[in-house]
Amino acid sequence: MKKQTIEKNLTEGNVVIQLIMFALPFMLSNFIQTLYNVADMLIVGNFTGSEGISGVNIGGQVTFIITNIVVGLSVGGTVVIAQYLGSKNRKSMEECVKTLITFLFITSIVVTVVMMLLSDVFLVLLRTPEESYEQARSYLNITLLGTVFIFGYNGFSAILRGLGDSKRPLIFVTIACGINVVLDLILVGVFHMAAAGAALATVISQAISMFACIIYIKRSDLGFDFKLSSFRMYKERLLIMMKVGIPISVQNVIVNFSFLVLTAIANGMGVSASAAVGVVGKYNGFAILPAIAVGSSVSAMVAQNMGAGMVDRAKKTFHTGFVLSFSITLTVFIFTQLFPEQIVSIFGKDDPKMISEAVSYLRSFSFDNLIVPAAFCLNGLITGSGHTVISSISGIMSSIGFRIPFAILLGITLEKGMFGLGMAAPLASLGTTIIVFIYYLSGKWKVSTVVNKPATMETELELSSF
Repeated sequence: MKKQTIEKNLTEGNVVIQLIMFALPFMLSNFIQTLYNVADMLIVGNFTGSEGISGVNIGGQVTFIITNIVVGLSVGGTVVIAQYLGSKNRKSMEECVKTLITFLFITSIVVTVVMMLLSDVFLVLLRTPEESYEQARSYLNITLLGTVFIFGYNGFSAILRGLGDSKRPLIFVTIACGINVVLDLILVGVFHMAAAGAALATVISQAISMFACIIYIKRSDLGFDFKLSSFRMYKERLLIMMKVGIPISVQNVIVNFSFLVLTAIANGMGVSASAAVGVVGKYNGFAILPAIAVGSSVSAMVAQNMGAGMVDRAKKTFHTGFVLSFSITLTVFIFTQLFPEQIVSIFGKDDPKMISEAVSYLRSFSFDNLIVPAAFCLNGLITGSGHTVISSISGIMSSIGFRIPFAILLGITLEKGMFGLGMAAPLASLGTTIIVFIYYLSGKWKVSTVVNKPATMETELELSSF
């Protein structure tokens, strides 16, 4: 059977149309993937109450650390693969594909073992309420067993997006999400497995997403057939992808850690406040999807154009992305400010205190929607150029220098409660935007850190066994 070509050239055609056509499937894919944890929370909340919501939220937050690690590494893969594709260096591109898949497989095993050993430590550090501890523990431990599927799906999706294909990941995750919801209803609603059932449903659906990606990639012309001989790591390619991806992973983990601090502060206020943070977090996951999707699409599109040496087109991609994402998130912000109580009530109407806390938190947190379009699109431009160290520095400074201090200052010291806790998010986004914008004005991002460097090593490392 003839292998199918899956690359799509993003260096030609109308920038606006190209970006919209690439970003829309990406946005829908992220929207559906976000439904995983939200479906868990909605169904568990309706069958078990605030304790279940708190348990799923806390367990999900720890699992999200893992997702952030793989997303950062995968971004490195997307950028490097896209730049090699743009420069028409197919050999290097295929070596990157093999290296990324092999590396993520090994890393997923290590992360699973380490996180399983430390799961109780994380729950204690997060000051998990006693009422929801067992639910959080069950949810976390089961989802940790599916780490390889989280790494696999995100890694394969990164490869496809680097090749200009954002449609296939959408199809795969849509199928998996539908299965996730059905399993949630069966395991939680019928068999009363609570958070453990929701976690099991998530793991199974993530596995289906990953295997769908594997089948598609095997039928492509990428030269990776998932036989033992295909699992190889090329040192030069690994070093380049790590140089691009590790700063993003570090940034993601620290940003996630800063949100865990917010969760820990809320946990200290009681189970209703803990559940409120979980509810707003899940809603905000949807609210910022347009900015995330457009920013990531800007990154992939910029990467191909920088590989082809088309700096002006890369810059135009950023401008287009900002206008597009801001126009959407502005509408979301207005909607959120008008109907906060109706929004949080979707997650449970039986706890008036939780609803009150969530409304207060959401009103301040939602100002983040006005700032993140600039933050994500600027980071997309700089990341696509390969300058991820700058993106990482801005993200780390935002978290450590703004989000955590303001959360403590406004939420605890000045006793502004949930409203003050929520304000820490937009203030942090404003900080990172200022830092990255200054770098953008410097023009240093215009020099690619990937394709302009001569290859000095082609040392190949092969896996002899699994």
